[in-house]
Amino acid sequence: MIRRLIVSYVALVAVALAAFTVPVAFTLTAQLRGDTEESVRREATTMALLLGDGDAPARQALARMVGAYADETPGRVEVVAADTRSAMEPLPLPAHPDDPAFDAALKQGRTTVDWGSRLVWGPELVVTVPVYARSAAPVADRPGESAPAQRIVGAVRIRYATADLSDRLWRIWGFRAILAVGVLAVAAGLGAIVARLLTKPLRQLNDMASRFGDGDLTARSPVTGPHETQTLARTLNQGAERLDTLVASQRIFVADASHQLRTPLTALRLSLDNIADGVDDEFVREDVDQATAEVVRMSRLVSGLLVLARAEAKVSAPEPLALRELVEERLKVWRPAADERGVTIVLTGAPEDLPRVLAGPGNLDQVLDNVLSNALEVSPDRGTITVRIGTGGPEDVVLEVLDQGPGMSAAEQARAFDRFWRGQGLTGRSGSGLGLAIVKQLVTDDGGGVTLKDAPDGGLCVRIVLRTGAEGPRWISPRPGAPRSGG
Repeated sequence: MIRRLIVSYVALVAVALAAFTVPVAFTLTAQLRGDTEESVRREATTMALLLGDGDAPARQALARMVGAYADETPGRVEVVAADTRSAMEPLPLPAHPDDPAFDAALKQGRTTVDWGSRLVWGPELVVTVPVYARSAAPVADRPGESAPAQRIVGAVRIRYATADLSDRLWRIWGFRAILAVGVLAVAAGLGAIVARLLTKPLRQLNDMASRFGDGDLTARSPVTGPHETQTLARTLNQGAERLDTLVASQRIFVADASHQLRTPLTALRLSLDNIADGVDDEFVREDVDQATAEVVRMSRLVSGLLVLARAEAKVSAPEPLALRELVEERLKVWRPAADERGVTIVLTGAPEDLPRVLAGPGNLDQVLDNVLSNALEVSPDRGTITVRIGTGGPEDVVLEVLDQGPGMSAAEQARAFDRFWRGQGLTGRSGSGLGLAIVKQLVTDDGGGVTLKDAPDGGLCVRIVLRTGAEGPRWISPRPGAPRSGG
């Protein structure tokens, strides 16, 4: 927008400048041409009058005048007698005395002006004037009779070189061209300043929208600028206030629901455990174990819903994190559970110069826990889970988790991220159907992406693409923690 405003401003100044400068330059050019033509014509007429006197002193004065004219001006004089074959002393005969200009002057008494070009002018200006005899003309004998016309005795021509005129013409147009360029440069600078001032409220609104989109719900825009942008800023600020209030209410609800739902479920599970310990009937114990399993599954479902609600709230902006250290930390937590089943977890790739990735606080921990939980659940005993880290592009880092389970069909992979969907195989034995939905929500909130594909050696590959941060690597100290529930 700033560029368009500058271009529009400069174009407007250019049109105004052209409307003022070009006509002035043409007027000065026409004036220069007219003044030069008038001056040469006057000099030629003066020489013709001296030559028309016919006496020796006048011709000597003409000779001196012709020499001075040739020395002081870029012009030269040519004179021819009426018969076009003899010279008029003391001036020599020109090289081509029989051209049309001399013919028009000698036979028709007409003065001709030839600039040599239809555009501005050619290499020289040629002015040819007739020379009349200065003797007194006879008077008419009777009233009403016209006196006989004056006799033409020769013609005078001045060839005036226009090189100096061309230099003056270039100075006229060149000065105005340089002036126009300078004015346009100043206009561009002023246009940039004016455009930035005009668009400053819009940039502030865009900055607020960007911060708001990144999860900073405290972002507000200053109410400045024209009336329209002030109204827009107030509207956006009011909407942000309402949204912040709604998110705060959701946070309170999540906290209350977490306490109100988990506590009864925990108490119910303890009660079922106590019942199971005091019952000897095998059928009753089987029913209690089944009820306990359902309570456990409900607890996992509640936990998943709470995590998904927090993810959808998106109350925190992504921050640069060191992916390799975070992955090593979570693998250290999950290896004891894998060792119980003889499953090996292997980390590959992860170069030392791996850039930091952008993720909200705790998001990657939850993502890794859910993916590793699913992989461990479907992996066969003494199987292998491979965690691979690499770069997917100049601004992306790829995290892949490969298992050796039964995998998923193309149709199952297409539905795997739907809420409450569980596969028909090992992936659905005890999951809540929210694990991969939570993974997708958290990754996409941080500007990344997640896909499923078949692993090269069988099983499933979860491919997570993360955005990179601008800062250098940061070391993360290990944190104790238990594995979180997966999908």
